[in-house]
Order: sequence, then structure tokens, then C-alpha cells
Amino acid sequence: MVYVPGMVQENKQKDTSETTHFGFRTVGKDSKQGLVRNVFDRVARKYDIMNDVMSGGVHRLWKNEMIRVLRPEPGMKLLDMAGGTGDIAFRFLEAANKRAMGEGEPAKVTVCDINANMLEVGRDRGIDRGILKNIEWVCGNAECLSFPDDSFDAYTIAFGIRNVTNIDKALSEAHRVLKPGGRFLCLEFSKVDMPLLDRIYDSYSFHILPRFGQMITGDRSSYEYLVESIRQFPSQENFKTLVEDARFGRVTYRNMTGGVVALHSGWKI
Repeated sequence: MVYVPGMVQENKQKDTSETTHFGFRTVGKDSKQGLVRNVFDRVARKYDIMNDVMSGGVHRLWKNEMIRVLRPEPGMKLLDMAGGTGDIAFRFLEAANKRAMGEGEPAKVTVCDINANMLEVGRDRGIDRGILKNIEWVCGNAECLSFPDDSFDAYTIAFGIRNVTNIDKALSEAHRVLKPGGRFLCLEFSKVDMPLLDRIYDSYSFHILPRFGQMITGDRSSYEYLVESIRQFPSQENFKTLVEDARFGRVTYRNMTGGVVALHSGWKI
């Protein structure tokens, strides 16, 4: 297992007149990356608790379904982006190893995250689980990956792409590093499509969840940002269009839990 900390590449030329959202705030595009990094610096050690609070624990089922759809196989090379704590990577290796039954080339996963603290948490969790082989931890930016073209059989990103400043650049990079025939899978909070559920979900998100965040982790503001970032993320159809614009083919999505999350899929054809 190799851990590669390092400085994240940033664009040398920045247009401070360009703006984007950080939750419900409007900020310069050159500021968002640092603001997001600060949020995850604060929550890294309690990230599992945060996910449980935000999803009522259902995130584990959603991630299991993502791996089921991916169908890990021996010899497969996965890039798990924004996967610092290792949730997807560990599931991927476990599923691939079960399918291999001790035969063939092992599957390998590269976990890439912009936040070094999140990677530290994931590496420590891997050591505790005895997962020391066929996994690499890399500090990197989804918008400017350091990997060569056509490097991976699959690219996954779970609950991370809404924190990216330029989603179109991240999708273009995902397409670039995938091998021809490679699969893109994105699991992300989305737009609830059930009238009663959306009111319940809004009430929970804006009134109850930040209070839980304060009580459990002592950090209300990070939870407020995460709720707001979900509301700012494109709808299922709009995100599907972004994936298609990045030259992916056979693009689809499937809502889960009434649209609380959606699993998006595309192929490099």
C-alpha cells in the first residue's frame, strides 16, 4: 500500500471575477476549493458519524448497491475519487476477491482525494482491517488528475462530486483516465421526487440535521454547508446532460429512496 501525500495542483491563472456557490453563499471560484477543504478537515475523524446522521445509516445500503452495479472482477483497476475514508474501495476489493476465489490477477484500487486528512483516516481504517495490498492512496484534485490517459477500468465517486468547483472539468478528467469500455459511476444526493417525502426530507435537512451535527460533532456549520450543497447540485436530468457532455455514452441514472440519492452511470465508448 502506498500513501502519496502532496500539494494539490492548482491553476496558475485564476479569474477572480468568476463565481460559484459554496452552499447558499456566492464565492469566487478560486476560493471554493479551500473552503471545502476546511469543511472536510473539520469532519474527517467523524466522517462515518456524519454520513450516518445525514442518511439515517442508509448510506451503507446505497454504497453496497453501487458496488453491486459495478460488479468488481479479478484484475479490474478502479479509481475511487473523493473516496478518502475508503468506504467504496474496501467494498470493491472485498467483492472482487470473493469473485476471484484466490485465482487470477488481483483487483486494484486507487483512492484519490483532495483532502489529506480524509486519506489519513482511510489509510488507518485499512490498516485496522488488514487491507494492505492492492490499494493506493493519492492526494489529488478531480479537476486535474495526475494519471495517464486510459488507466482505469472503472471510476467511482460517492457523495463527492457536488463539492467540486468545476464539475465539467472533473467529468472530462474521469473520461480521460478511463480505458475504452470503462465505466463511470456516481452516487450523489439528488432531488427528491415524492411530494410527501420531499417536505419531510427538507424539514430533517434544514432543522434537525444541523442540530444533530452540533450535538454529535460540535460542528453545526459544516452540516449546514453539506445540506446546502445538496440543494445546489443539479437535478438528475441536468447532471445526466453534464455526463453526456463529457462524451460518455449510454448515460443513465436510477433514483434510490425516492430520489434522496441517484446512481448515475456512463461508459467510455
